Amino acid sequence: MVGPVVQLVGPEHSVQIGGVKLLGFNAANAHKLLFTVIVLAALYLLAKVLRGIARAFGGDRQRTAFWTRQGISLATFVLGVAGLVSIWFDNPSRLATGAAVFSAGLAFALQKVVTSFAGYFVILRGKTFNVGDRIKMGTVRGDVIALNFIQTVIMEMGQPPSEQQEDPGMWVQSRQYSGRIVTVSNAQIFEEPVYNYSKEFKYIWEEMHIPISYKDNRDRAEQILLDAVSRHTQEIEHMAQPELDELKKRFFIEAADIKPRVYLRITDNWVELSVRFLCGTHDIRGLKDKISRDILRDLDKAGIGIASGTYEIVGVPPIKVETMPVPHDEKDERKAA
Repeated sequence: MVGPVVQLVGPEHSVQIGGVKLLGFNAANAHKLLFTVIVLAALYLLAKVLRGIARAFGGDRQRTAFWTRQGISLATFVLGVAGLVSIWFDNPSRLATGAAVFSAGLAFALQKVVTSFAGYFVILRGKTFNVGDRIKMGTVRGDVIALNFIQTVIMEMGQPPSEQQEDPGMWVQSRQYSGRIVTVSNAQIFEEPVYNYSKEFKYIWEEMHIPISYKDNRDRAEQILLDAVSRHTQEIEHMAQPELDELKKRFFIEAADIKPRVYLRITDNWVELSVRFLCGTHDIRGLKDKISRDILRDLDKAGIGIASGTYEIVGVPPIKVETMPVPHDEKDERKAA
């Protein structure tokens, strides 16, 4: 008489199929597997509920929502690890052996993943950047829109013309969104510097360069630049001054003047006027567009033109023109014609 195809054998109730005993699969492990599924499902539902509560009471504040999501993710991750360890490693000796084997395999096979995971905690603990910050990480510039355990997600922006040669290729010639969403490994913070445009001081200094002829009124041109910049940056200066004062108290930095200033540079062909001013980290292109329009209008009114490359011919070699007599035969032929 043929026995059942699937049966439990031995003191540990191991599963046997068709006379073949399945190694490691027994009734105890089946119960642990069932508890694991229940724990994971409970943690998933708990995370969904907590995120729903956070959205209901947190409002639309971007930073609050970001840190709430990070806290919920970390809490559910820790609870999940603790639950799985409690279920599967009820014996301390098995726990130590399993942890050693897991750590060795993890360190060898998942080096980049472990480094990225460590970078996540360095970013949070060191406050390297936050969601909404404008940064350059690796070769990517843009605004941070998400941060997870392994990667940072950035909404990419373009590059100024002077930096267009950098990789990757960029077709947007200003600091505006290109439309590409880029994911960067958190491990980058251990390999390359991270440039943060808005961490402690949410403003940057910008410059515009205007060349004029040596014959034009330089004082008038300088005043035109200062007036145009001041009209559009006065409110920014008022908002930035308290933050700059606080920055000086916290860090050892030299005093920085936020008032617009014009610097002159002598070149072979023109006088270059460079106006330096403070602006926000966003919509810089729009601000420079308004300033440029005012500068051009006022320069035209003052009769001052934008200089371009000039070349002077300092001498011309003498040119000698000689006439050659026409032979008689050719004269007769012309007359006959």
